[in-house]
Amino acid sequence: MQYRSRPVTVAVDPVSLIISECIAITSAIQKSARSQYASSVSAILGGSPNLIQLVPPPGSTGRRSSKALAAETTENGAGDLAANRWGLRGKKGKSMQDNPLISGFGRLRQELTGVKDIHKFDAVILLYPFLQIIQAKGTAAPTTILALRAIQKFLAYGFIAPVSPRFALAMQSLSAAITHCQFDISDPAQEEVVLLLILHLMEDMLSGPGGDILSDESVCDMMGRGLTICSRPRFSEVLRRTAEASMVRMCQIIFEDLKHLEVEAGEENEALEALDMRTSDAMDDVKIDPAANGTDVPAKVSTESSPDAIEPRPSTSSEKASNGGDTAVSAEAGRSSTSTASDGSESLDLRPYSLPSVRELFRVLVSFLNPHDRKHPDQMRVMALRIIHVALEVAGPSIAKHPALATIAEDQLCSHLFQLVRSDNMAVLQEALVVASTLLSTCRGVLKLQQELYLSYLVACLHPAIEIPREPGIDPSLYAGIPQAPKLVKPPPSQANSGRSTPVPVKDRQKLGMEGGTRKPEARQAMVENIGVLARMPTFMVELFVNYDCDEDRADLCEDMVGLLSRNALPDSATWSTTSVPPLCLDALLRFIQFIAERLDQPAQSEGYPDPEVLRERRRRKKLIIKGTNKFNENPKGGLAYLQEKGIVENIADPVCVARFLRGTSRVNKRMLGEYLSKRGNEQVLDAFIGMMDFKGKRVDEALRLMLETFRLPGESALIERIVKSFSVKYCEGDTPEDVADDEAVYVLTYAIIMLNTDQHNPNFKGRARMVPEDFARNLRGVNGGNNFAFEYLHAIYDAIKGNEIILPDEHDNKHAFDYAWKELLLKTESAGPLVLCDTNIYDADMFESTWNPIVSCLFFVFMSATDDTVYARVITGFDECARIATKYGNSEALDEIIYRLGYISTLNSDAASSTSLNTEVQVGENSVMVSELAVKFGRDVRPQLATLVLFRVVTGSEHVIKKSWKHIIRIWLNLFVNSLIPPFFSTEEERLALPPIPLQTPSQVIDRQKQRNEAGFFSAFTSYISSYAADDPPEPSDEELESTLCTVDCVNQCHMGDVFANISSLPGHSLEALVDSLLEQIPEDNGATAVITVKTENIPTSPTQKPRQNTPIYDPAIIYILEFCTVLALRSQDTVELLGKRVGNALHAILRDASRYHPILVERTAFYLFHLLQASYDFDYIRVPILLHTVSSFSKELLINTSALVLRGLKLCIEKPSPLRNEIMTSPDFWVILRVLAAHPDSSAVVFEILESGITGTPSAIMADNYEEVLSLLNDFATMAHVGSVAEQKADKKSGRKGRPAKQEKPSENAVVTRGIKAIHHIYQLTSRIPHLMKQSHLESNEAWSAYWLPIFQALTTQCTNPCREVRHLAFASMQRSLLSPELTSADHEEWTAIFGEVLFPLILRLLKPEVFSSDRDGMSETRVQAASLLCKVFLQYLVILSKWEGMLDLWLRVIEIMDRLMNSGQGDSLEEAVPENLKNVLLIMSSNGYLVPPSRNPEREELWNETWKRIDRFLPDLRKDLDLDEPVAPEPVPAPEAVAPVVESEKAETEA
Repeated sequence: MQYRSRPVTVAVDPVSLIISECIAITSAIQKSARSQYASSVSAILGGSPNLIQLVPPPGSTGRRSSKALAAETTENGAGDLAANRWGLRGKKGKSMQDNPLISGFGRLRQELTGVKDIHKFDAVILLYPFLQIIQAKGTAAPTTILALRAIQKFLAYGFIAPVSPRFALAMQSLSAAITHCQFDISDPAQEEVVLLLILHLMEDMLSGPGGDILSDESVCDMMGRGLTICSRPRFSEVLRRTAEASMVRMCQIIFEDLKHLEVEAGEENEALEALDMRTSDAMDDVKIDPAANGTDVPAKVSTESSPDAIEPRPSTSSEKASNGGDTAVSAEAGRSSTSTASDGSESLDLRPYSLPSVRELFRVLVSFLNPHDRKHPDQMRVMALRIIHVALEVAGPSIAKHPALATIAEDQLCSHLFQLVRSDNMAVLQEALVVASTLLSTCRGVLKLQQELYLSYLVACLHPAIEIPREPGIDPSLYAGIPQAPKLVKPPPSQANSGRSTPVPVKDRQKLGMEGGTRKPEARQAMVENIGVLARMPTFMVELFVNYDCDEDRADLCEDMVGLLSRNALPDSATWSTTSVPPLCLDALLRFIQFIAERLDQPAQSEGYPDPEVLRERRRRKKLIIKGTNKFNENPKGGLAYLQEKGIVENIADPVCVARFLRGTSRVNKRMLGEYLSKRGNEQVLDAFIGMMDFKGKRVDEALRLMLETFRLPGESALIERIVKSFSVKYCEGDTPEDVADDEAVYVLTYAIIMLNTDQHNPNFKGRARMVPEDFARNLRGVNGGNNFAFEYLHAIYDAIKGNEIILPDEHDNKHAFDYAWKELLLKTESAGPLVLCDTNIYDADMFESTWNPIVSCLFFVFMSATDDTVYARVITGFDECARIATKYGNSEALDEIIYRLGYISTLNSDAASSTSLNTEVQVGENSVMVSELAVKFGRDVRPQLATLVLFRVVTGSEHVIKKSWKHIIRIWLNLFVNSLIPPFFSTEEERLALPPIPLQTPSQVIDRQKQRNEAGFFSAFTSYISSYAADDPPEPSDEELESTLCTVDCVNQCHMGDVFANISSLPGHSLEALVDSLLEQIPEDNGATAVITVKTENIPTSPTQKPRQNTPIYDPAIIYILEFCTVLALRSQDTVELLGKRVGNALHAILRDASRYHPILVERTAFYLFHLLQASYDFDYIRVPILLHTVSSFSKELLINTSALVLRGLKLCIEKPSPLRNEIMTSPDFWVILRVLAAHPDSSAVVFEILESGITGTPSAIMADNYEEVLSLLNDFATMAHVGSVAEQKADKKSGRKGRPAKQEKPSENAVVTRGIKAIHHIYQLTSRIPHLMKQSHLESNEAWSAYWLPIFQALTTQCTNPCREVRHLAFASMQRSLLSPELTSADHEEWTAIFGEVLFPLILRLLKPEVFSSDRDGMSETRVQAASLLCKVFLQYLVILSKWEGMLDLWLRVIEIMDRLMNSGQGDSLEEAVPENLKNVLLIMSSNGYLVPPSRNPEREELWNETWKRIDRFLPDLRKDLDLDEPVAPEPVPAPEAVAPVVESEKAETEA
């Protein structure tokens, strides 16, 4: 074997060295006072050569044990083996004169004569004289020491090697000799030296090249000898410890060989079983009994040798013969040996040791652990535990594979260990815990239920039922996830009315371990260390979760283990344990998380493992079963109903279904179960329940005991009767047992057994005679079918009841309780199946989901209470790993809690904002830093900085998983934002709105440190202080405050929040919902009474003439931040608009509805956000246009003006493109109210006009019937505003007149207001082209439509024809003229168009005649009057033909004459006095030529027109009639028809425009 030691080479001649050892030993024998031989010539000279040398005949190879060989050699002194080997007796008895021990060395020297190669020398011959010394009784200890040392040398130097002849026989002989060594023990010191050498020699033999050819018997003898030395208290501590070390080393070698047995047999289970079967016959042939295995050294040993000493006869030829004749005996099929095939074997069993010796050694070591065996002290148990620990370390998995060894490990070893861990002896406890952890680490595959029992006990012991102490500054809800008690710990059963005769004291139950009890602090630490060993296995917790937490019948060990570690990791656990326990538990907890994190990137391995979905279903059922059985324990009927509702019990009306469930679960209270089964009406369930038990082959008391182990008998006799009756019927079902006659006999016997149980074990019966077997039999006479029960049968029942009370297991005393529990555990082992070893990550998601809460709570508490940097680092790493796991598996709840706790630690997650009134901007070099209360406080403490760094490391990349914790992140952002530590956004998303940055508070002061350094000095510092004091400025920040602020800035920069915003911009829509909802939750219901930020007046947009109000609402930039962020997210895409638009729109609208309570900056930006969102979401109808516009139009005038910039920008955005939205907005009256209010304000009128123009000039036009009048009205307003242009015109006139020459007049159109007025006139005129379309669109009667569309235009133009600004007035007049002469103006269907005179022209002229109008522009208005008079005449003549058919023709004509009369007498001067007669003359001539104005003589029908005309004209132009001379008939001259007037008008119109 590769692991065995190799011999060392020597520089001296081997034969010479051997002879030297022979001489040294013979000299020692001669010097011995007890030697009866004074000298030995043969020993010194090497003896005389024998002529005849005998060898054992080839046929004498009968199998004999090494013990037989040793005994034979010992008893005969120079026995038959020596006589046969060394020759017959010498002549005349000369050889008898020498000591047989000495003569053997002489013979050896004789045999060594001529030997050149020591490896070819017979190994048995070489060792024989030395073995005689070792085995001879009474040999002096120094002589034995010399012999042992010599043999050690021979083995170490390789003189006895596998190539030596008869090597195997030599090793077996040596083993037999040293295990039966007998020497003089008169000197205790020398005795221990001998024993030490024996230990070392045994160790050398096993570890040397011949160790693998030792037989099972030899190994057992050697190990027995070592155990004896270890267990003798009279030996010194050094010897016992050395013996223990040697045992450990030998066990390492032996159990290492066990692994090689597997390799040789094959790894398959069938091969291992075959190996066990081949060696099963020899299992019982080898025994180790340290107390009686012949290794005890006798107190007195006879020093006389056997008188029948045989002198060996040397022969060199016989050696060759023996080598050729002997053959090596194969150890066993397939097992190789280091010894060669040339090994000779005599009459010994030379098969190498195998499984039998390993099993026996394991069995004996385990037997030492029995806590109820008084023969073995605790010291011996500690030694055995250490050796077993080594065996498990070396070959634990191999032990689990071999049924012969696994059975011992599963039963005796676990049973003893689990009782030893309850020991109060710390040495025993620690070693037991170490062995238990190693056993579970290596053999847990076959220890499923044993592991559950062991870990359940540790959890019960270590989980304190103590509330977590409250720490100042830590919210208890943040660590509420740490369980106060494990799930597996059940409340102790009530002793009242239990039917038990002997109550078990709680103290005894604690000693037994049925309850956790109280353990010493050192014991708790040892247990925690033990759990830590197990937890360091990467798959340990996964296996607990899969095998126990996901099994309906097992405890939730994984959850309980995590809860235990979480609770004990808190600092207060050191008060009931030791200071090492909290860090140990924290380390185990963090390792658990670390292992899950390391498996995150591993590929999922599912082959050969249970389906995770199946396990989830089992966990779901388990929770339902636990809840249902808890309900059953309170109310059986309600519990069963619940279980049926949840599908656990198929049908509660079916007794078999109910009984199957009750029989299969261990979670039902035994007392409640007994009451339920025995209750009237449940007889069928009772029969089905008992019917599931197998009573075959059992006595009545055994069957009764089996039944009563499942439930407790009720207290009422009637209930007991039902149970006993059902039991009796079931017992006799099928073939009736031969000892009972029928079920009636069983019924009576069962009652008698119950009474006997009470009689024998009721403590109240003390002092009175208890029943004896005869009494028991007497009470049952004649009830067995009329006969008596067999007395032997009843006696056996009596003895069983007397020795073991029938009672529920959890009410037994210590021994009975554990024995019963252990028996039940072993019975369930097969049905429970093997433990599934899980080296996979497919269960990590479910396991983390069930365990994250206590872990995160624990990490939070430890972080908040720790002061050590190492703890900070480990906990921070734990938080990070937990977050990675939660993100990987999409566990939003866990991630939200992690973020919440980190935010709490960071101190930035605060609802109450810090004051910003003292914020001071400090210039540091080229950079500026805002020193604030928050920045200073945050920068002083490392803990919040660490938490913040980890928080945003956690958030980055996990944005899609975060749900509820967005609100905490948002609070941090808001607090940093209002203190100028972060910009509004870290991406380009805000460019989507194209808005200026959200305004923040202007710093209270700006300090330039560089400038201060240049002006350093006492006087400058003093002056600065005095000036700041006088100005009531805040004190300048100190260097420490500045340094803290810089730390804060560095920390915030290291958080890389920009990455978070970049990830948010690409989040899917459903993930954005949580973020937007959290953002909207941060909007306060009340804008608050306390100032968050007071913005200085220069930050508030106001008009130049407007004074800021003193009672302006408080400005909070945080709300703007929230609303803008929400809007940006909602506007990201059409999908996000659809998903988020409604909720964001509602939030924005809520601000506007109560706009008076908010600052104008907030209101205007909110309005813009809402208009922007409206434009994007119009198709979804989230925002109602009328409601929005009405809300904005309801603003107070001051608020509307203050918010006009962004309100108009939003409106412009919505109507810039033709769309249904534009149409709906521009037809809303509220829209025009807004524009009309803002059009009058200088700062907003330009934008209003742009909006108006975009609606008019767009294609298609936004002008419709619904907004026609509003458009005209607003255009008219803009045209009216252009009157300011008259000031410039009049100034130019004066300047030109003063200098006497016409100066270059400044064009009024260069004025923006005038320009807008001119454009307004153009647009008014352009509207005439839309009138026909609008009239059709309106579906009005033609006369109504004309009044609705034409008349407003003329009225607007009429108004502007009196505008003081000439440019506007002239354009308006020209536009009116073109409109009045338009061919589409008149209609044959109605007479409404005639209103152009009464509603347009006449009022125009009357207005022009007013002094105030005339005085607005004296020079210009004169000309306008002339133009108006001409226009009146032209229009009248244009439509003369149509008017002639109108009934009101006469009145209209008379009205025209009247207007001309007023113009003539207006007092204007020459220009009008010339123009009026000329225009009137022209009209009269045309009317006359066309036959409308003719004397009555020519047309009597025109008499009235003729008379009335001249009647009125003569009043103001008496000479005109005479000049025209229309009374006399004259020859007709070619006068142009009315139609011919039009060209004249057009030419004049062109002149006017020019």
